[in-house]
Amino acid sequence: MTSTSTSTSTSARVSVAVDAPARPERVFAVLTDWPRHHEWMALTRAHVTAGDGRGAGSRLAAFTGIGPLGFLDTMEITLWDPPAAVAVRHTGRLVRGTGAFRVLPRAGGGSTIVWEEELDLPFGPAGRLGWALLRPATVALLRFSLRRLAALSAPVRG
Repeated sequence: MTSTSTSTSTSARVSVAVDAPARPERVFAVLTDWPRHHEWMALTRAHVTAGDGRGAGSRLAAFTGIGPLGFLDTMEITLWDPPAAVAVRHTGRLVRGTGAFRVLPRAGGGSTIVWEEELDLPFGPAGRLGWALLRPATVALLRFSLRRLAALSAPVRG
């Protein structure tokens, strides 16, 4: 399990990785079942707004928050490469930049799920300060969400 986080004057990059017992095909299937995002992605509900959600050009919307308090993250899928990767361009008013999930096979079975975001920081100096304060919580939430995805996609043992 790894994570990195860097920022420049206008953007912030976050990368978090978690190992999963499931094969990449299974992880990718759960990961890209957009209506099920609330089952693993903390505080977030997602749905397809254009296209079928299964290819470049499809559009998604995800609301992150509690009740009415939160923000809408609109996205366009820019890369669809099952079961290895899906990438998006964030197109919303608050969240802009790119994001990607990669699902890498592990020797001996299972996979490693990598979540990367490169976000344009809004609000100039205030945005950079806000990112410095929110970065640790963001990394923790992403890692928590990936652990939930790993558990949700785990093979059922009977």
